[in-house]
Amino acid sequence: MPNKSLKWIYLFVLSIIWGSSFILIKKGLVGLDPLQLGALRILFSATVLLLFGWKSLKKIKKQDWKWIGITGILGTGLPVFLFAFAETEIDSAVVGILNSSVPLLAFIFGILLFGAQFIQRQFIGVLLGLVGAGALIYIGAQINEGQNYWYASLVIIAASFYALNVNIIKRHLQEVPAIAIAAGNFVFLIIPAAIILAISGFFDLPVTTDATLQQSIGYIVILSIFGTALAKVMFNKLVQMSNPVFASSVTYLMPIISVMWGLLDGEAFTMLQFIATLIILVGVYIGNSARRKA
Repeated sequence: MPNKSLKWIYLFVLSIIWGSSFILIKKGLVGLDPLQLGALRILFSATVLLLFGWKSLKKIKKQDWKWIGITGILGTGLPVFLFAFAETEIDSAVVGILNSSVPLLAFIFGILLFGAQFIQRQFIGVLLGLVGAGALIYIGAQINEGQNYWYASLVIIAASFYALNVNIIKRHLQEVPAIAIAAGNFVFLIIPAAIILAISGFFDLPVTTDATLQQSIGYIVILSIFGTALAKVMFNKLVQMSNPVFASSVTYLMPIISVMWGLLDGEAFTMLQFIATLIILVGVYIGNSARRKA
């Protein structure tokens, strides 16, 4: 199948997988704290990826390992904990919407760090996206007074890491197989994750007798296999067959999935929040269309 068609399939499948990841994080936090959730997510994902991708590590050149380590930290190591902490205070649907700022942040970092051309229409898109994100946070804070919307900043930080990650993969790891990048990432993450899990008190929990805890771990297993291991390989491949902005466009569709799951789980979502979401997506669209024309 030609790359032109295949990349769209990857985009839609990833939007469903990642759009569902926020509700899985929410369910996992019922029995686990953020450190335990993030560490388990890394360890489960590492097990799957290293099991199937161990041989691919031979294809990573010595000079590429530095970038493999950096993308591991930016693309997985830090965001899994940031999202987990964010969802202790704000709804999973809002987290999914704020994550759609990745393409806008990719534009900003492209200009500041990667020598990308400044385009006025892109700048307008960035401003719209920022206005929408600010409005979404403000409205959410007014509606959910018991939630601490300062935690939304953790989502923006995680999205910034994703934006850096996608540019680095395209710039420095274009020729490395997608499975090798994903497996290599976890070579750097598996030991720190094991240490974090140990100091988090996880091994003192009644895993064999607590049904709620078992259920939470089950959600994280699903999240790790599909939302991290499989999705990372697919995303790396998508970046290589397209470009950073198109690949990060998966965040256009993720809010639809995350909001649907949030509503099904009883989360509040008002018309004002819907309008703020549209402003974000319009901003992302304007910025992306300007880049395509350029």
